[in-house]
Amino acid sequence: MSSNQIPKSSIHLQSVFRHPADLIPILLIIALTCLDFVMYLTVESIWIFLVYFLVTLIPKGCICAWNHHHQHTRTFNSTFLNRLLELSYGLHTGVTTNLWLLHHVLGHHHHYLDQTLDESRWKRTDGKTMGVIEYTLSVAGTAYYRGYLVGKQYPAHYRTHLIYTALLATIVIGLTIYHPLPALMIFIVPMITGLLITAWATYDHHAGLDSKDDFSASYNNMNTTFNFLTGNLGYHTAHHHKQGLHWSELPALHEKIKHEIPEELFRSSLWDLVSNAYLAKLFGKVFRLQT
Repeated sequence: MSSNQIPKSSIHLQSVFRHPADLIPILLIIALTCLDFVMYLTVESIWIFLVYFLVTLIPKGCICAWNHHHQHTRTFNSTFLNRLLELSYGLHTGVTTNLWLLHHVLGHHHHYLDQTLDESRWKRTDGKTMGVIEYTLSVAGTAYYRGYLVGKQYPAHYRTHLIYTALLATIVIGLTIYHPLPALMIFIVPMITGLLITAWATYDHHAGLDSKDDFSASYNNMNTTFNFLTGNLGYHTAHHHKQGLHWSELPALHEKIKHEIPEELFRSSLWDLVSNAYLAKLFGKVFRLQT
């Protein structure tokens, strides 16, 4: 198709998004941000807040993965739009502008094969593997400090991190002063929870894999539901093999390198139970319709 045959809507979309595949996920994330503010402004009941927190726990947990993708490959062509999106991500996940760029992209991805340096290290100083709770608390609790340590080598990125972290903190403080209970339940608690979920979710990526080889240092999750919700985060070897690749292109890269990945590094997960239960129910309905 020649350039003059490309639909105008596609051209306009490409002028805003670096990768048009980001459109639907970002619209859903922004919609959830707007819903948060509607709840903040209109609801007073702590019980409704608790229900809302539980209902949105998994969606906001998934947003942590999309924040991760954004830190690797910026979503918009416009810096201004990227900064606005990062404020939204910060309110959902507790991870502010450039923190994962420093901690994860410039830190963990360079050091994950060396547990003495890895910013998301899963090995204790005595050489033993941490349990998932210990790891979660360690990585979440040190996230901003380790981001600061990496930031010493990248002062421009760290300066941006400080500016927008201060801006987000100012926004949250202002929301809390104006409406304390909704701010606590809609923003502060989910931000803390989001940071913990982000750390917890990364435990299964590498824990216990003491390797110097890219192809044998990451677990992979091929569950369709998991990868749909997290933007192909289960293709983790491919992600580390070429970390700058957009999430939508990871399955294709995985197909090229999967023969290099040891079979035991393909893991099942709780998502398999969710998917299998759903498929069993679906097939049961189809079977009953046919009989």
